[in-house]
Amino acid sequence: MPASPEQALRYAESHLPQTLAALKELATIPSISARPAPDPEVRRSAECIAAWMKRIGLEKVELLELDGAHPYVYGEHVHAGAALTALLYAHHDVQPIGRESHWKSPPFVPTERDGRLYGRGVVDDKAGAAIHLAALEAYLESGGLPINVKMIVEGEEEIGSDHLGTFLEQHRARLDADVIVLTDTANLASGLPSITYALRGIVIVDVEVEAIDHPLHSGIWGGPTPDAPLALCKILGRLIGDDGRVAIPGFYDDVHELDAEARSRLQALPFDEAVFRSDAGILEGVKLAGEPGRTPYELIWHRPTVSLSALEAAPLAGASNQIVPSARARVGVRVVPNMDAAKVARQLCDFLQKDAPWNVRVTTHVRAAAGPWITSPQGPAFEAAERALEKGFGEKAVYIGCGGSIPFVEPFARVLGGVPALLIGLEDPVCNAHSENESLLLSDFTKAIKSAVHLYDELARLPR
Repeated sequence: MPASPEQALRYAESHLPQTLAALKELATIPSISARPAPDPEVRRSAECIAAWMKRIGLEKVELLELDGAHPYVYGEHVHAGAALTALLYAHHDVQPIGRESHWKSPPFVPTERDGRLYGRGVVDDKAGAAIHLAALEAYLESGGLPINVKMIVEGEEEIGSDHLGTFLEQHRARLDADVIVLTDTANLASGLPSITYALRGIVIVDVEVEAIDHPLHSGIWGGPTPDAPLALCKILGRLIGDDGRVAIPGFYDDVHELDAEARSRLQALPFDEAVFRSDAGILEGVKLAGEPGRTPYELIWHRPTVSLSALEAAPLAGASNQIVPSARARVGVRVVPNMDAAKVARQLCDFLQKDAPWNVRVTTHVRAAAGPWITSPQGPAFEAAERALEKGFGEKAVYIGCGGSIPFVEPFARVLGGVPALLIGLEDPVCNAHSENESLLLSDFTKAIKSAVHLYDELARLPR
């Protein structure tokens, strides 16, 4: 006889200090997947997750490793007979720290301030793993789980899940499930539980411009000598037109337009431009960008965009009056349903290389091309998630899109035959995921654990 949700909740609440301590321990590990594999810190993070899984009673726990990839961690508990099987997903790798001088406390020393826990990876996505580990422990220590559970914690989500295809080929047999639950998404606002039904995909292209084979004195050689950084700036400046639209030919040809139901969902959501500007840190007087006539939520969740995540030539510190020989940039494109990520990557590379100023040498390298995902948020599994979130948060859940990408979702949902995918996270608008001073709202962390406890119970009640 499995434990009741009330029994599990009592255990989870009484053991919150231990859960938070375990999360802090995990968050001290600098598991930055942007470093080449194998990386000892990313592996140490995987081992910490595996130890946590074993400690709470999960079985068949192991690190699943592929050549050239950071390790996945797998564990399961499948003793609920004919009950539903849920595949739980999170990732343990994190982003680089960014500008260390901008952190108010060291990025890998988890620090509590004003009801939040600060540190790299605390919300994206080590808390996602901690939520389910805490809820699973609560049931297992109180009598047993009402559903069968398989858990996978990835080690390379932040770099585009490059080895996901190979992983699926090698480990498909052990991943069968009736529903996928992912905890790597956001809530529309603090304390407002949200279910994500659409993700943009991502294309990442590195571009390098070369003009001369060594630096030159700008006074002696400046004028007839082509300037690589200027050439790169001219190329990048072409990407966006004055109307705010991406200027790559054919870019919008396959873009999915929202239907009436989707537009109605957007219009029902609260939006305050002043709060949005404050949360984003948009400077006074700076205007909002994007295509005209589109709402902010539509732009973030349902329209493709282009951004620059890196731009470099020579460092400012110690710079001299030189003509710099080369310059590099990383261009990111967020793609939406109906767009083919591989096609967009080709379009972007062709655009960057065409008609180069002064005929400078332009080379491109596609680093990632992951497709978008969208589902119709209807059916018993979504209704179960709504009930569980309302019980955990004390607020009705809303349905939202996400401008970010989780490469895991679409391939797994497809490989598992289109089973429901419940994307339930706990990032809030001011959590600064991917930026300095990343933080987790601790009250939402507690509510998310309660919601996970209720979710397992709600899923157990679904007809098979």
